Amino acid sequence: MFKRLPILCVILLALAACSSHDEGQPAAAPAASSTMTAPATPASAPAPATSAPAVDDSSAPATAVSAAPAPAESAPTAAAPAVPFVDNGKWVEGKNYFLIEPAQPTSHPGKIEVTEVFSFGCPACNAFHATADQIRKSLPAGAVMNYLPAAFRPDENWVVYQRAFYAAQALGVAEKSYDAMFDATWKTGETATYNLKGTGLKPKEAWPTIEDIAKFYAQFGVDPKEFVAVANSFSVNTRMKRADDLIKAYGIDGTPSMVVNGKYRYGPSTAGGYAQTIELTQWLVAKEQAGK
Repeated sequence: MFKRLPILCVILLALAACSSHDEGQPAAAPAASSTMTAPATPASAPAPATSAPAVDDSSAPATAVSAAPAPAESAPTAAAPAVPFVDNGKWVEGKNYFLIEPAQPTSHPGKIEVTEVFSFGCPACNAFHATADQIRKSLPAGAVMNYLPAAFRPDENWVVYQRAFYAAQALGVAEKSYDAMFDATWKTGETATYNLKGTGLKPKEAWPTIEDIAKFYAQFGVDPKEFVAVANSFSVNTRMKRADDLIKAYGIDGTPSMVVNGKYRYGPSTAGGYAQTIELTQWLVAKEQAGK
């Protein structure tokens, strides 16, 4: 995303360890935490240890992207009541949330997009995804939830999860399989790259392949052979490349991260926690709706 740590340390430091691997080996399968998973450093250099929130480093180059990849839009639900925009100084730009410069194009003209940048292979995203579901349910009319899969931890098999997401999206099962895929990766283990008994990553030869993941999606009515064919298609390869470019343009270097309307990025670390991430999302959506 080493050696075994006492359970209290695992709980407190599990996901921070994802950015401080020893020779690329991650910690044991971590417990819930609001700490983000940082991208892997090049194989030639060990990942630096750091306790700084990954999302607030805006030094990554932001290059314009011609169009955002077609995201998975949430299933229609009753819109939540709109939250009035009140700027009482609680949320501070540069501390709680960060401007994306230049702002990036969105995929739903006329709607406010709320995007979660995530990976099914990210332990922090697994801990956060119930909160992401709450964010989706909290959105008012005129706002839509998107999911943008990251692949910047190839040392933890994120590329295959990104490919699987876009194949599922192309086959129309991304939304209804979203929570189940997290469970298969972190509860039942059928699509897990981590050894869920707490001994870190599985040997690389035991990592799930796209063929293995295709078997998981069979329960959603998808033929495994068709799933693999779509996953390896030019269309999915293109979407993956565009997703990588957009994540770089957002300036994101940790997951889970949130983006509102291609303009603002933040995450649980900078918001102050999971509940605060929901509140900050509602505030930024209201800010956009108010044209502020």
